[in-house]
Amino acid sequence: MEFYQDAPELKNTFHSDPLLKTFLQSALAPEAFKQVSQHLEHLGQRAVTDLLQFSKEAEAQPPVHIPYDPWGRRVDDLKTSNAWKQLEIAAATEGIVATAYERKFGDQSRLYQMALLYLYHPSSAFFSCPLAMTDGAARAIELYGDAGLKQNAFRHLTSKDPAQFWTAGQWMTERTGGSDISGTTTTAEPSNEKLNFGATHLLRGTKWFTSATTSQMAMTLARPTGAVEGSRGLSLFYLELRDEKNTLRNIEIHRLKDKLGTKALPTAELSLKGTPAQLVGGMGDGVKKIASLFNVTRVYNSMCALGQMRRALDLAQSYSRKRKAFGKLLIDHPLHALTLSDLETEFAKCFRLCFFVAGLLGKEECGTASENEKLLLRALTPILKLYTAKKNIAICSEVLECFGGAGYIEDTGIPRLLRDAQVLAIWEGTTNVLSLDMLRAFQKENALPAVLEYLKKSNVDMTEINALLAEIQKKGAEFQEVSARKMAFLIAELVAASLV
Repeated sequence: MEFYQDAPELKNTFHSDPLLKTFLQSALAPEAFKQVSQHLEHLGQRAVTDLLQFSKEAEAQPPVHIPYDPWGRRVDDLKTSNAWKQLEIAAATEGIVATAYERKFGDQSRLYQMALLYLYHPSSAFFSCPLAMTDGAARAIELYGDAGLKQNAFRHLTSKDPAQFWTAGQWMTERTGGSDISGTTTTAEPSNEKLNFGATHLLRGTKWFTSATTSQMAMTLARPTGAVEGSRGLSLFYLELRDEKNTLRNIEIHRLKDKLGTKALPTAELSLKGTPAQLVGGMGDGVKKIASLFNVTRVYNSMCALGQMRRALDLAQSYSRKRKAFGKLLIDHPLHALTLSDLETEFAKCFRLCFFVAGLLGKEECGTASENEKLLLRALTPILKLYTAKKNIAICSEVLECFGGAGYIEDTGIPRLLRDAQVLAIWEGTTNVLSLDMLRAFQKENALPAVLEYLKKSNVDMTEINALLAEIQKKGAEFQEVSARKMAFLIAELVAASLV
């Protein structure tokens, strides 16, 4: 009789996640937990049924750029699959963004929302990317937008109605640099003409990477006429990509990027050629204003990394109970069982850290965070993002190895876990960039004392961090920068340990 290996199976991802259930039960009031768990149970089932199928279809039918119509007119149409559109509809109806802004459970609403994202992301073909920027844009408008933006854009961004729901782009990267936005060359000229949607300026410049270019709107940085050079001269702008006829507003798409992973996600290179845009929150301070967006997208990035780790481990755990080698199941080999156990331990540290920071974000948004908690959030957000991104790559790599040769074959779906994992270490700042951002939080906002006070109260072993800080004080600024990465990972480990 011929042998055929059974594939790993996924079950309802809420039911199969005791860590998530236990955490939410302890964090939420009983009635809130009851309501939240019912929704999560529903989404957990969708994550292994229709959403999973849509995700596979969207990956198999990547977006296509159509620069011209049959008669030679420039149209720059981006065609995405029906499955990609279904994933957007699901995101709206399940309230992946809206839940955070309904604030049904006060400052714990972010925990609820992030739990939804955690279950949605692994079966979303990275539709979670436009959702991150949508949520970030909603927060920026909530903080800095005028009445018109709040009545129009904010309402669309936080809608549960698929017919009304908008997604947003975040257009920062130019040829001159990624995280270094000081060299931004996009200009903003004031317009004396009456423009659509309350636009005040015309933007000109090239954006090297624009993820989710099928979105209805975008937030971007530009340098107004007469503004100083460097990041201080940048302002924040809002633009709507298409007019009433669904024609791009003086935007020319050059090409879609050919990426290592995230194949279903349309990422374009484009130029703004007098694109109307609205100044947000007044002239200047663009970097400060956009930081409110980054705070949200970095937490999203971390929660998506967490969700991907869980999916990889679910597959590995299932396979270990289906695959026999040397006379017994993989899970019955002590070394394999230990490998999986070690990976679960690393995942659990990331889980605790993610939901701790999500809780701080919820408090900060609802005005219930103490000053120390605000500083803790500022310092831990870049740390969380860099830590979870690297752990995700490591776990996905190890899981691929757990499948042996099958893990290296594309149509098993396992290699995509590793290819997609790499982007999360790049989006929203690389590991080194975020380590230096942590230092800025320490130096400019005096966040280090809040971190140390928290750790001290948590009774974790601070011997190593204290020794590193003493060495930094002795050796000076250059050694501090060289040690930033080590410090970030050390703090992440200590905070995770404090949450056990």
